[in-house]
Amino acid sequence: MRTTVGIIGGGPAGLLLARLLHRVGIDCVVLEARTREYVEHRQRAGMLEQGTVDALRACGAAARLEAEGLVHQGIELRFAGERHHIDFPVLTGGRTVTIYAQTEIVKDLVALQLADGPPLLFEAQALAVEKPESEQPVVRFLHEGREQTLTCDWVAGCDGFHGISRDAFPAATSRTYAHDYPYSWLGVLADVAPSCDELIYARGENGFALHSMRSPSVSRLYLQVPNGTEPDDWPDDRIWDELAARFAIDADWTLGRGPITAKSVTPMRSHVHEPMRHGRLLLAGDAAHIVPPTGAKGLNLAVSDVRVLGRAFAELHRTGSEQLLDSYSELCLDRVWQATRFSYDMTRMLHAQPNGDAFESRMQLARLHRITASRHAAAELAANYTGLPLPL
Repeated sequence: MRTTVGIIGGGPAGLLLARLLHRVGIDCVVLEARTREYVEHRQRAGMLEQGTVDALRACGAAARLEAEGLVHQGIELRFAGERHHIDFPVLTGGRTVTIYAQTEIVKDLVALQLADGPPLLFEAQALAVEKPESEQPVVRFLHEGREQTLTCDWVAGCDGFHGISRDAFPAATSRTYAHDYPYSWLGVLADVAPSCDELIYARGENGFALHSMRSPSVSRLYLQVPNGTEPDDWPDDRIWDELAARFAIDADWTLGRGPITAKSVTPMRSHVHEPMRHGRLLLAGDAAHIVPPTGAKGLNLAVSDVRVLGRAFAELHRTGSEQLLDSYSELCLDRVWQATRFSYDMTRMLHAQPNGDAFESRMQLARLHRITASRHAAAELAANYTGLPLPL
């Protein structure tokens, strides 16, 4: 097989890049190791920055998002028995965020790709990227029981943290920065209407809790738990009781309860790989960086990478210039590190620290009081949460 851009990974990053390329007349092939059913039902993030929504609109993938997405004007911080609203439009000049599950984004993009887009191969497991320094890198992959090759002008590695793209970078020129957090999130889906209009970030002495939603009838909730926790360690009643305790405020508010349909435990980590380009191989999304979910940056960072990459390929196609491609890694990494910093700060501010002392606890409260008492501090949080501008 032969194409201009070989895309490894059929998640949101790879599928969105394929749409952006298709719209400007650049041919590509998407290789996805999993089945269509798997990628369309994989539970992931659901908070979309303004720029992510704009990108989906621009590539014609926002019809259901417009009809079903839940636009949020801010978030609520809860601590010390009180609630505090952070008003995004007021603090950012009109920017908002939208709740729309990643599973639904993938379904929308897959449908478009199969209807009128370039080839999308499911159960096509990438084995290696060969000769990335050459003008014609090759992706070896396994599909329909036999090994095949895809010869490309460029390769986009959108295959996630456990993919093979990053392995093609020489160790001598690669740098990895990582931090593992001493706690995890227990996440649940519940068939109950959300008990809030906007996300609730709650900080308490027993740990962090987050109230989100997937739709007007489905709630998504999280609890800070020790590393090594198994979902079965937490019976449903224990989960609801602990959530109610962590969300408790000195006001008339009740957490709605309902059947829990799914449980999972997510370890918390930060991971950044530098650079994001080697030869004609470029990384995007989780293949290059991981952030803890506290700041809702993971999916949105992947989309921002792809938007930069899409513009770079469009410039090459239109003018023959590789200037933006040459700057891709530097442009993206500046934004990646800002999002990593924001996610780290949010995580440290809201989670109970194992073996933490009274000083650490007071520092967390001081940070929260600063945000809720200072318009400048609140605006800084709002600007980062709704998404920093693209570096273009």
